[in-house]
Amino acid sequence: MSTIVIRWKNQGVNSQMSDSERPEQIVTLVEHALDELKAQEVQVLNVSNLTSITDRMVIASGRSNRHVKSIAQEIVRKAKEQNIEVLGSEGEQEGEWVLIDLAYVVVHIMLPRVRDFYKLEKLWSLEGDSEPVAAT
Repeated sequence: MSTIVIRWKNQGVNSQMSDSERPEQIVTLVEHALDELKAQEVQVLNVSNLTSITDRMVIASGRSNRHVKSIAQEIVRKAKEQNIEVLGSEGEQEGEWVLIDLAYVVVHIMLPRVRDFYKLEKLWSLEGDSEPVAAT
């Protein structure tokens, strides 16, 4: 088992890390946790040009409510272990869809049926046949 170490400039450990490097470092930590717990259909979306609330969105599926909860708990544990502030998490009780806000990265862990219903990848993608809709 390998260990990922993330150092933040506000901790005075790595003053060379820029704001553009932070999302990638957090995504690496999240992907490692998802891989360890055998999450399925992992996708990382760069949403920095679509919203100001986060830079990356990670979407993954779990096989059961218990699996979704376990994946979420592991991501939160690893983030706290690396002194990454967890701004919030929702959905742990039910385990159908857990959202974890790590500021630069928002993680969605969902049951396949919930993921298929909400289609977040399509919602946050401007590729393909979909056209951006103007706000009225």
